[in-house]
Amino acid sequence: MDTQEINKIGTYEFTVEPFHADFQGRLTLGILGNHLLNCAGFHASARGFGMTSINEENYTWVLSRLAIELDDMPLQYEKFSIRTWVENVYRLFTDRNFALLNKDGRTIGYARSVWAMINMNTRRPADVATLHDGKLAEYVCPEEACPIEKPSRIKVESQDPVTSIVAKYSDIDVNGHVNSIRYIEHILDLFPLEYYKELRVRRFEIAYIAESYFDDELFFYKDRLNESDYAVEVRKANEEVVCRSKISFG
Repeated sequence: MDTQEINKIGTYEFTVEPFHADFQGRLTLGILGNHLLNCAGFHASARGFGMTSINEENYTWVLSRLAIELDDMPLQYEKFSIRTWVENVYRLFTDRNFALLNKDGRTIGYARSVWAMINMNTRRPADVATLHDGKLAEYVCPEEACPIEKPSRIKVESQDPVTSIVAKYSDIDVNGHVNSIRYIEHILDLFPLEYYKELRVRRFEIAYIAESYFDDELFFYKDRLNESDYAVEVRKANEEVVCRSKISFG
């Protein structure tokens, strides 16, 4: 965790453990996603607006959108670091960015995320701008560059699911619903291993729309947009959309 004096940017160091690497020995996108969310938590907690603090006031943070763009991935046993900062604070959302740095300190990827704060009882949005008397705005750092596109609007036309799963124990998080990173992993599983032998994910976007729970059956719909891009939508049996994703291979 960041041991430096509290400032606008937090930097956190990691190592690619063997069980965090894929069949090619590179950090998996799911584990990277977990690290990004952990860094968001570390950074927010150190500055007084983390989960523990806002939970006491009956609020919680909810990830709304995430876009990750990568030039490379760290290898097994390599050290790497993640930098994170708040770019904007609005009434109902806040933008948080990330930079992924390899063992030599070179930036090899960026991520953009959008977060909402909700009341844990009503599940309705809360006013982020007034959190802690507006002190969150003190950590806004618009001058730090994040040179990737913001999350886009994703549309899926397909009406025939390519597969379905039933949410089970390993999918469920402490809040009692399917973990946001598990959707990423299930979506990546839609593609054959040959894809990952020849290509890798250059950009991954996901927009979270509704929650799903233990024993929910989730249906996956996939559109091929062009040679390298795909759009995916996850729906419940009642047709309620849970999330949408866009994957760019390269």
